[in-house]
Amino acid sequence: MTPEAAPPADPAGVTPPADAPRGSFVRATRTQKLIARRMVEAKTSVPEFTVALDVAMDAPLAARAALKEGAAGSSGGVVPSLNDMVIRAVALALRDHPRVNGSFDAEAGGFHLWDEVDVGFAVAAPDTLVVPVVRDADRRSLAEIAVETRALAAAVRDRTISPEQLAGGTFTVSNLGMLGIRHFEAVINPPQAAILAVGALRPTVVPARDSTAVATLMTVTLTSDHRIVYGADAAAFLNAVRDLLEEPGRL
Repeated sequence: MTPEAAPPADPAGVTPPADAPRGSFVRATRTQKLIARRMVEAKTSVPEFTVALDVAMDAPLAARAALKEGAAGSSGGVVPSLNDMVIRAVALALRDHPRVNGSFDAEAGGFHLWDEVDVGFAVAAPDTLVVPVVRDADRRSLAEIAVETRALAAAVRDRTISPEQLAGGTFTVSNLGMLGIRHFEAVINPPQAAILAVGALRPTVVPARDSTAVATLMTVTLTSDHRIVYGADAAAFLNAVRDLLEEPGRL
């Protein structure tokens, strides 16, 4: 009697059980493996906590509209996006809240407070997530940040981004607002101390003196490493970011 042929093994070299659901195996790329390792590290070794608040975005929206109108009437320069404004606000706030710009070092038994404010921002690419870094973001003007983020995002999507452009970030901004997500909690990118999740704009009825008004609100959520950033630190930093955004002239 001829023995029945064994089912072919999947690309991972493991033969699935006979009752396993049908499907295909996708081998992770180096980048996907790195993301998986870092996320497991973050969720298993970092005692994280989150704080969130709403930012009134009517003033930034008006400021951006004015910049856009001015650019249209000139040579057509790059108009900063709302995310560029967030990056600029974050960078300025990090200067005054160095622990949020730091990293905990368990082996050394302490934490590093970095002199540079290098802000990474998450960019979605096919089958991966990449975080290019805006160097010295606290020393760059809003216009310079706008030019830099567009160049970096284009390099990510063209797959021409270099390792140097992805390395050394001290803080990360993750924005899903453009996809309609109102609120989410981002996972820290070790060894960074914190990451800011930015949600979608939403019109909201708010109290206004003796009546009510409609304001455009945006929820920002800070996930922090509790070994270096404490609750009061996180709250003070997030309030600083809100204050800067609500007064866009300070950006």
